[in-house]
Amino acid sequence: MRLEGYLGLSTIVKTFPYRICLTWAAVLAENFLMALIPLLIGFAIDDLLQGAYDNVIIMGALLVGLTVIAVARRIYDTRAYGTIRVHLGAALDQKHQNKPVSKRAARLNMSRELVDYLEGEVPEVLSAVIQIIVALVVLAGFHLLLSASAFAVVLLMLLTYSMFNSRFYLLNSSLNEESENQVNVLERGNRKGVWRHLKALRTHEVRLSDTEAIVYGVIFLFQIAFIVTNLVLAAGLPDMSTGMIFSIVAYSWEFVEAAIMLPMTMQSLTRLNEITARINNVEEE
Repeated sequence: MRLEGYLGLSTIVKTFPYRICLTWAAVLAENFLMALIPLLIGFAIDDLLQGAYDNVIIMGALLVGLTVIAVARRIYDTRAYGTIRVHLGAALDQKHQNKPVSKRAARLNMSRELVDYLEGEVPEVLSAVIQIIVALVVLAGFHLLLSASAFAVVLLMLLTYSMFNSRFYLLNSSLNEESENQVNVLERGNRKGVWRHLKALRTHEVRLSDTEAIVYGVIFLFQIAFIVTNLVLAAGLPDMSTGMIFSIVAYSWEFVEAAIMLPMTMQSLTRLNEITARINNVEEE
């Protein structure tokens, strides 16, 4: 099984569909169970206040099953994605044999981010989607206003990130461009050249970090407003038990944690788009 042609996320998935789909199926099962935990905790609290233990036992069994699935998935993931990294590295090296060593080394490291994304961030995105859907359904079950406020904050978060998307692309491009020159700079052995290279890397990283800080600062303010809004709404609903209020607050917070993955995923995709275009550029520069 070999990676050929245009090297990107879609090519990797098409070449290794069974390995990747198996890991994603385990992720879905794991996170579906995880999404039920706050609701079961709320039921367990109400049961314990009445001297019953049925929901406590159900919650315990679910947590044991969740642990087994999570451990098995991580053991498999390391082996599956490790194999994919080997094939991707070999294909990339073959594609860029005529490139300088500096660029080949940098692009080999960059290409690993594609597999890192499939192994690490895609499961997080799947987890976030499940948590968002479950949270929206549960919150809507308590009151539609709780779900409506959640939907509104997601739109605001995505709109905020979209305003900075092109800037993230340009900043990642500048950082990757400088990284490709590192081996050549070190080979020349010029101390001033190394210093200028390191300062340039720092400049690009600072600009990227500052942009991230601004974007996620604004997003976090939206999230704070959402949590406060749902807490006030929950306290004002009729016939609310302690367990029900806990579940509303817990699912609102879980929604916030999951929703932040959406702009983070978009940012990662922006960087991967730049890397994909770069590693598939085989023309002489």
